[in-house]
Amino acid sequence: MNKLSPQEEKELLTFIKDWLKLHGYSQKDLATELNISSSRTKEILNKIREIYKKGGMFNVAKNLINIEQNWLNNEVKTQAKILKDAPYSQLDINYQVGIDELINQMEKDHKNK
Repeated sequence: MNKLSPQEEKELLTFIKDWLKLHGYSQKDLATELNISSSRTKEILNKIREIYKKGGMFNVAKNLINIEQNWLNNEVKTQAKILKDAPYSQLDINYQVGIDELINQMEKDHKNK
């Protein structure tokens, strides 16, 4: 594949920085996903160049999409664990079920009057 032009590199880095901000992640998080030891912009750009050489912009996009999917999946798992481990979550569920039953019974009693 051809190399990225300086303008394309600049635009891609701007996109990546905005993308990271949007998802609340840092360059360090991205470096971890890219399996590189440094989170410096230069090192991230070197890795992006390497990915680009292996398949062009399509390959860059595919890698970024996979990273985003990993992050989203991890967020879902984290939220599920938080809900599961919440000390009062079972009580809250039981409380809500009890209220629903009470309301149903009150409506039933009111109709029977």
